[in-house]
Parts: sequence; C-alpha cells; structure tokens
Amino acid sequence: MKLYRSEKGIILEQDGRFVLSKHSDWDALVNQPNLHTVLQKEFESADTLVEKPEKLLAPLGTQEVWAAGVTYFRSREARMEESKESGAAVFYSKVYEAERPELFFKSTPSRVAEPGGKVLIRRDSKWNVPEPELTLFINSQHEIAGYTIGNDMSSRDIEGENPLYLPQAKCYDRSAAIGPCLWVPKSPIDPDAKINMSIERNWKTVFSGQISINQMKRKHGELVEFLTREMSFPKGAYLMTGTCLVPDNNFTLQVGDIIHIDIEGIGRLSNIVDMRS
Repeated sequence: MKLYRSEKGIILEQDGRFVLSKHSDWDALVNQPNLHTVLQKEFESADTLVEKPEKLLAPLGTQEVWAAGVTYFRSREARMEESKESGAAVFYSKVYEAERPELFFKSTPSRVAEPGGKVLIRRDSKWNVPEPELTLFINSQHEIAGYTIGNDMSSRDIEGENPLYLPQAKCYDRSAAIGPCLWVPKSPIDPDAKINMSIERNWKTVFSGQISINQMKRKHGELVEFLTREMSFPKGAYLMTGTCLVPDNNFTLQVGDIIHIDIEGIGRLSNIVDMRS
C-alpha cells in the first residue's frame, strides 16, 4: 500500500488504483498501530476511484528527518577520501566498525523538498552531491511502519575540511527530499531490493549507478534502536539509512541537473537542482 500527500488530500494506492482517504490528519493516520491493516481496510471499503495526483507533496506532516552515515563500505571510502587532508579520515573508518552508528539531524519538515521540486546546493561550496537513501518511517511507538526514498544532499568539501562542519554540509534549506510516497508493505522490504540513481544534465546522463540495500553493514532495527534510545518522537520520524551510490570525486552537481532515485517497491523520486542567487 502506498500513501501520498497531495493538495487534494491523502491518497491511497494499491495495484495502480487510487482512492481518496477519509483521513485529513497525516500525523494521526501514519501513527496508527498496524498501519498496513488500517490502510488495507480503508482501501477495500472505498467506493470511488480517483486519478493519481499530478502534483505531490512530501509525504510527511510534522515529522523530523534524521540520517545515518557511513553505513555502507563505499560511503566509508568516500568519507575517508574527502577528509584525508584534514586528518579526519580515521574517524570514518572507526565509526564504520564501531557498535554505535553515526546519526545526525537532517531537516525540519518545512525545509524538505517535495517530489518534482527543487533541491538546493550551497553557494559557499564547490563540491555538492546527492546521496540516494532508503528512508525508514518510524512511528511514535518506535516501530518501522513504512519506507520512502530520501535524497541527502551534501557539500563534501565542507564536511571534508572539518568533521565538525557536518551540520553545515548537511543541513540547510531544501537539502533533503523525500517521496514520492510512504510505502507501507505487509512485510519488511526485500533486502535484495535495488537502489538506482541517475543524474541528467542538458538531456544527457552524467551519472548512473545501482546497488542492493543488502550491502548495508548495519541493520535497520539497529539504527532505529540507537536513534530512539534517548529520544521520543510523538509524531514519528524519518530516518535516512546512509548513502550507497557516490559519484566520482571529480563530479559536482550543477544548477539545472535532474536527479532521479528509484527504489524497488517504492517508486521514483525526482528533483531539480538549484542555487540561491
């Protein structure tokens, strides 16, 4: 079952059929126990089909967005490479092997970019990349209730200069995008599910890559346990689970680039790159 937010309300999708939900409060709906069963019953009781909305909103209400780092080997290598001149490479190697994961705050809801909307690159950075990430929805009971696609925009030169600059490299307006939907399956996502990312520039593909989520070193439940160990989330939260596809070091995003991220079972999240003048 897929759950969309639109200007017309909350939309449910199953097998290519769409219905308008009777619920108007996103936070209340997604935090209901046994969410898949709740949505299934509502879908089956609906008597009118609707068209898929052309314009989608980000699938969140008042949820914060958090992120995990260095959860894939390739991410470990990339972080070590960008920070070798600062002498901080050893910290990324250590956190990859450590029991405690790297977790950081990514975005408030108001700063999140919607599907099809603009993501920003920083004016004071010369090395900007997208990071495609499977994103967990954690409900108020600290359960993984669904999944979406996340784009963790990052300024690699800023983080590489000094790890203490990570909040500036990661957290700014429209540095996060999630969507297109909240996918609420009956069972956990297939560990062999593929993540694909492509970047278009002037109608040409300048980057493409694919990886399976089973390449992640950490378990989803492990990340959730650390995030919720000393924090409550009364309305739930989103957790990006780490990057897996990293463009080469000579690549940086440009204004006008189009980023496509696909995850099996969820769909496609597309965003256009922009920068404030």
